[in-house]
Amino acid sequence: MNRSAKRDTSPRNQDAFDLLVVGGGINGAGIARDAAGRGLSVLLCEQDDLAAHTSSASTKLIHGGLRYLEFYDFGLVRKALKEREVLLAAAPHILWPLRFVLPHDAHLRPAWMIRAGLFLYDHLTRRRLLEGSAAVDFSSHPAGPALDPRFRRGFVYSDGWVDDARLVVLNALDAQERGAVVLTRTRCEQLQPEGAGWRALLRSAAGEPRSISARAAVNATGPWAAEFLNSAAPGRSDHALRLVKGSHIVVPRLFDHEYAYICQSPDRRIVFAIPYETHFTLIGTTDIDYHGAPGAVHIDSSEIDYLCTLANQYFRRAIGPADVVWSYSGVRPLLDDESTDARRTTRDYALELGSDPAPLLTVFGGKITTYRLLAEEALDRLAPLLGETGPAWTEGATLPGGDMPGADFAAFESGLQGRHPWLPAGLRHRYARAYGTRIEQLLAGAASLSDLGPELAPQLHTRELEYLCRVEWAHSAEDILWRRSKLGLHLAPAATTAVQAWLDARATAEPSAPPRSPP
Repeated sequence: MNRSAKRDTSPRNQDAFDLLVVGGGINGAGIARDAAGRGLSVLLCEQDDLAAHTSSASTKLIHGGLRYLEFYDFGLVRKALKEREVLLAAAPHILWPLRFVLPHDAHLRPAWMIRAGLFLYDHLTRRRLLEGSAAVDFSSHPAGPALDPRFRRGFVYSDGWVDDARLVVLNALDAQERGAVVLTRTRCEQLQPEGAGWRALLRSAAGEPRSISARAAVNATGPWAAEFLNSAAPGRSDHALRLVKGSHIVVPRLFDHEYAYICQSPDRRIVFAIPYETHFTLIGTTDIDYHGAPGAVHIDSSEIDYLCTLANQYFRRAIGPADVVWSYSGVRPLLDDESTDARRTTRDYALELGSDPAPLLTVFGGKITTYRLLAEEALDRLAPLLGETGPAWTEGATLPGGDMPGADFAAFESGLQGRHPWLPAGLRHRYARAYGTRIEQLLAGAASLSDLGPELAPQLHTRELEYLCRVEWAHSAEDILWRRSKLGLHLAPAATTAVQAWLDARATAEPSAPPRSPP
């Protein structure tokens, strides 16, 4: 099929696509982006909001996985370490380097073993942006005062931080701007063979049905992958998933610096304590086998106690359940390698591609750090089957808002002050982090704070709300306050009511207005 035929968007072909991607988490959004960039016509559907489940419930790290070295998973670690710097350069507004402190607890691992592991971590692949590891004395290091006095020495090393939910949105936005159709709150109810392709029945949250055809399909439904595959192609899977619950808590900040900590429990599990949203500390995660409905996962009291207890073994300031200001849980769909312990289960992925009666690729497992590689591999396998032989392209491409010279966020933010001196410093920083260079689209035509419209809550103007609805598929207060931003942590509960009332009024005034790309 030639490219012009695949790009036919006439009414008779508006429901015919080369590729249907089911699942709007990081893997689905990444695959849709890669496919659209290779010239395929793509439809991505997600039953809820983008990143509504696992992909917004991560520890928010781009990392190689230092602890996986202990399980000799060198291939995964090397792959993830190389990918860290690719992603840091692609979206420097939502990803940035983060230094981790590893206090040395002699009864868990000897110092020589940690040094050896960090040496491997530094040298398994070439580093350009990230500093190497080093030993530190806590009597003189900024990370020392927050720790229990029993910790006298430790180590520091580098990984990366990511706003996970915004990473998903930016991939979906890039896919749409390259021609993909992105439908949120749209469930794929049926996927059935039709000739040499697939016929899918989609249904919106309002109950409106839509039937589309696709020459190939991708099952990127995360924790629902096995269930979805069984309904579309019963008995076909060669892989299985192990569902593991990971929970996190957020407490008032335990330290006043920008280092993160990696804490080891007596059972050798790893928990991170990370500076979060300026005024808070993020602590997590747990690893518990999960057998419930993926959409109904939530933290339980034993997990809160576990995380608080471990934090209290490391930090001077004691915390308890009453200090938890927010918590979240996600179900990680790990590739089942029959490990007896959830923490030993591989974080690598497998792509299962069937071609009878038509191409159907199912994603098993994976981690946020390697999503781009996963998408690239998926398209390397799918594209030739669809007559598209264009090369892989995402490794050197920026995500929306990330096209700043030299990937230098500090210089970019400094320049904003000169271009928009009327914008308050705190709001300017938040906009710069959330939107990168796309801030110019958000602020187009504005010359004063009043041009941003009424302020429904501190730092939340109606201009931004309109942008998020029109461009980034936001429909609810939760979408805006907890996924497109983390303003929910900073605002009084009344802000949720005010935002939802504004959204309801907008929906009433424009009941059929879909999200669209900016001009």
